[in-house]
Amino acid sequence: MARRIRTLALVAGGAVALGGAGWAAVGFGGADPAAPERSSLPPATATVERTTLVETEEVEGTLGYGAARTLSAARGGSSGQGLLTWLAGEGSTVSRGETVYKVDAVPVPLLYGKLPVYRTMRSGVEGSDVLQLERNLRALGYTGFTVDKTFSSATAEAVRQWQEDLGVTETGRIEPGSVVIASGRIRITDHKKAVGDPASGALLTYTGTTRMVTIDLDVDLQNLAEKGAKVTVEIPGGDSVEGRIAKVGSVATQQGGEAEEAEAASTIEVVVSLSDDRGLGRLDQAPVDVRLTADRERDVLAVPVAALLALPDGGYGVQVVEGSTTRTVAVEVGMFADGMVEVEGTGLGEGMKVGIPK
Repeated sequence: MARRIRTLALVAGGAVALGGAGWAAVGFGGADPAAPERSSLPPATATVERTTLVETEEVEGTLGYGAARTLSAARGGSSGQGLLTWLAGEGSTVSRGETVYKVDAVPVPLLYGKLPVYRTMRSGVEGSDVLQLERNLRALGYTGFTVDKTFSSATAEAVRQWQEDLGVTETGRIEPGSVVIASGRIRITDHKKAVGDPASGALLTYTGTTRMVTIDLDVDLQNLAEKGAKVTVEIPGGDSVEGRIAKVGSVATQQGGEAEEAEAASTIEVVVSLSDDRGLGRLDQAPVDVRLTADRERDVLAVPVAALLALPDGGYGVQVVEGSTTRTVAVEVGMFADGMVEVEGTGLGEGMKVGIPK
């Protein structure tokens, strides 16, 4: 379950109070905004910037290949009867046309699509499942037929050529259970049966081959999860990778058992796609931190948090450095983010120098 790790505004706010007290202790704070200029220079300076501040919220997520699906033997065809004689290895990747498992030494290959093979496809049959089959045949390099919704005699001939290459009986038909359908390449996660077992029931589990981050996000933070929004994922070891929110669940799930029911938090599932996972090694089911955007302020003046001074009458100011003289300008503070704070004050402008401790 995701939990709030820190809120940067609050952390930064605490730093302001400590920083202001520190400045006052060494004689740089506590000045009256209307006091005359003085020549005491701060130990260091920073520039007043006009920028965009982004406040983030850090939550916990899990890096992996997404939820595993179970592949069960279908009735009929080359599956659902006989014995398992081969299974693609756990952790291996299977692509279109490659064998997922074998029953009585007959290979059951993978094809891409959404529709299961729910009926026998043969000459004269029409439908979207036929179109799906023909697209796969074309992608595998078989030709001589029109890719449409009609299983023609030319389609049957292409199927026979494919079956010959697979080393199975050349029927020119596709039976339920003779192929596995998935949306793309699959990664075998666990075997549910072993070689020699009956080819029935659950055979194995699999996932997609692209790693993603799954977050169980507290519902009180759901306003931070917007589909398409950019996020930063920090992985074990200190590296980070950019990502985007690909999916935001709409159904809340309550976390915790019955004994914790009173304190149980409700969450929604958020899925983050990664821009590049080549640098992630073999990480799977690894805990990661995800930075979500909590707020954004554009085109504002900002200074380092350490530049803030605690004024004796309350509020904050900054010490503006002009040559060999300084003056204190009272400021209104806004957003805190990444060590910077939004400020607004009379006479304060972009490019000015303000005092900060070393």
